[in-house]
Amino acid sequence: MSTYHAPLADMQFVLHDLAGLSQVATLPGFEDATPDTVAAILEEAGRFATEVLDPLNASGDREGATLLPDGSVRTPAGFRDAYSRYAANGWNGLTKAVEFGGQGLPQVVATAVEEMWHASNMAFDLCPLLTQGAIDAIELCGNAEQKARYLPAMVSGKWTGTMNLTEPQAGSDLAAVRTRALPQADGSYRIHGQKIFITFGEHDYTENIIHLVLARTPDAPEGVKGISLFIVPKVLLNADGSLGDRNDVRCVSLEHKLGIHASPTAVLAYGDHGGAVGYLVGEENRGLEYMFVMMNLARFSVGMEGVGLSERAYQRAVAYARERVQGRPVGAERGAQEAPIIEHPDVRRMLMTMRAYTEAMRAIGYVTAAALDNARHAPSAKLRNEHQAFVDFMIPIVKGWCTEVAQEVTYLGVQVHGGMGFIEETGAAQHCRDARIITIYEGTTGIQANDLIGRKTARDGGAVARSVAKQIAQVAADCASAADPSLQAIGPRLGAACRALEGAIDWVVTSYGTDTRIAHAGAVPYLELWGLTAGAWQLARAALIAADRLRDRSGDAAFWSAKLATARYYAEAVLPQAAACAHAMADGSASALALATEQF
Repeated sequence: MSTYHAPLADMQFVLHDLAGLSQVATLPGFEDATPDTVAAILEEAGRFATEVLDPLNASGDREGATLLPDGSVRTPAGFRDAYSRYAANGWNGLTKAVEFGGQGLPQVVATAVEEMWHASNMAFDLCPLLTQGAIDAIELCGNAEQKARYLPAMVSGKWTGTMNLTEPQAGSDLAAVRTRALPQADGSYRIHGQKIFITFGEHDYTENIIHLVLARTPDAPEGVKGISLFIVPKVLLNADGSLGDRNDVRCVSLEHKLGIHASPTAVLAYGDHGGAVGYLVGEENRGLEYMFVMMNLARFSVGMEGVGLSERAYQRAVAYARERVQGRPVGAERGAQEAPIIEHPDVRRMLMTMRAYTEAMRAIGYVTAAALDNARHAPSAKLRNEHQAFVDFMIPIVKGWCTEVAQEVTYLGVQVHGGMGFIEETGAAQHCRDARIITIYEGTTGIQANDLIGRKTARDGGAVARSVAKQIAQVAADCASAADPSLQAIGPRLGAACRALEGAIDWVVTSYGTDTRIAHAGAVPYLELWGLTAGAWQLARAALIAADRLRDRSGDAAFWSAKLATARYYAEAVLPQAAACAHAMADGSASALALATEQF
């Protein structure tokens, strides 16, 4: 069986040369993010991922989480101990405020670390992932008492957090949420209702779980404008902060899922015995606004799950292709011996596709994370707003495109294994199964695409979209005018994709204003076009750097040569899909709506 090893060389390259870690480290509060410190963090995280999390991934998948008769949940063997070590090592508080016990490091550094957790054991990492978002929501929207009461224990990992949005009748339509919150004389509320799909809604990692719950107060208006956000602890706290009585919230069942079996997905019942005690976060009827603080970070993290799973599937496929001896390679001399399948051209094509996609996704993710750091910490409001606009635009692309691409990459991992890929013991199938949920988590690909065409493109007349496209066009021109043959091959292809992108922006802005249904029918191809082109943009930036380093003979020549080859392959073999996406969006949208409902 293959073992996961963090791709530290590529991570360091993307952090420093593409995401601009040295610039991020100049922002207020990030002075400790020196190259040596970051390198040490990545090395230690890689060791934890390899030695602690990766060995539990397959066994956790086989054993799964178990609901016990008393309503408690037992996670697979080794998971609870791994979480204790994770929390003790301080991993839970990497980016969190120092005043609450965190380390205050940049998001871009934590993103690289988080990729390792996703790659080595996604089911394990889902618990801390949701806790990160819950911490952010309370820190940004909670009052001083709530922050003091809950954040230190959550930042340390002593307690975990969840977000409770949907209900059986609601699905993705949060306007249909019916959970009730009844005000009490002491300022608390009694929560009554049921929530579904609650990741780590019950578990044995910690003694308390802090649920963030969407509910309606008695006088709330209908729809999303009447939703409020509440803190509902699994165990209530005494006045001195110690644990008190168990709250009226229970896990009534666990979902039986295609993948991520080690992650308990709970159905939670609130208020079956008088009402669960909850505390209002912020103002009434602004709950969805507050929850989006948590959801946006979660959407970004889910996109990075696509990166981690793709990297793991790629590593496993390469290891198998090097070991598996079968057949003589095409073009081999008569009488040549059988060779490892990595010598077969089609296997090489699949591995190159997996590698190119994964490196493109990683670069997009880290660059977006660096922009998030600037959006929060840049010295001027103008700079913060500019970076925030870029972050807001890129998050649906990171979430939507990276998770969709992970489907192809993990599928190719199975295909490289051939028949053995269909056998669970090789591990390839688990990545494919685990990846399937990430296109659905925190809003389906269609929901991300609708966000991209509406709030992120049409609302400002395409201003932010065009500003990003302009940056891509400049990189394409730089490649086209370079002396290196690989860059010359990349430049025109990236330029053509950018022109298709510019036309698509115009189409979205026009269509959204004249026929919204047509625009929405083309939303997913538009998102795919953006992902493909943004991936090529980042790989082209990497290729320009690699060509300079090779010319100057600085650094690892093999690494730089691989960067150039990967970027060129992406431009020649992957990027041509961009033109098809543009045509599908502009020409196929009306056809998607042509059949009457009853004809389906």
